[in-house]
Amino acid sequence: MYALISMLSAWAIPIIVVLIPLYAFYRKIPVYETFVEGAKDGFDTAIRIIPPLVGMMVAISVFRASGAMDWILGWFRPVFDAVGVPSEVMPLALLRPITGSGSLAFTAELIKQYGADSMIGRIASTIQGSTDTTLYVLIVYFGAVGIRKGRYALKVGLFSDLVGFVASVAICLLIFS
Repeated sequence: MYALISMLSAWAIPIIVVLIPLYAFYRKIPVYETFVEGAKDGFDTAIRIIPPLVGMMVAISVFRASGAMDWILGWFRPVFDAVGVPSEVMPLALLRPITGSGSLAFTAELIKQYGADSMIGRIASTIQGSTDTTLYVLIVYFGAVGIRKGRYALKVGLFSDLVGFVASVAICLLIFS
């Protein structure tokens, strides 16, 4: 079964790259012109999302450099220690909803320092896979399509990140302890 899945995954993209133009040719769709039009639309979208993206990056940098993240984590550390959550994964709870690359770098650093098979490495990896970059999604994707009122999406997204964090920690402690 593993060999079949490996073979399918190795051939999936080449097959798709060949089948899409063949299907377009069959339907008499001008492939190159359609591609260029789509690329032009993508460029326009990229231009529209650059200002909110730059604003978010500056806000993240200010948040971390000002010490606000450390201050907030200091308040929650006793609660985490009381329930047995490793305090090393606490910054991930704040970083993950804000920045994907920052949280991935932090997770990689935890794995490098403690090991992939450590409880900290397992919890960090599970958090990384179970939560999303909510603020990034709201800023970039909502901004790309012009949605201005996303307060309910923000509440639901942050709540789902909290649930993902708690579930990740609980499941890892349950399974690997």
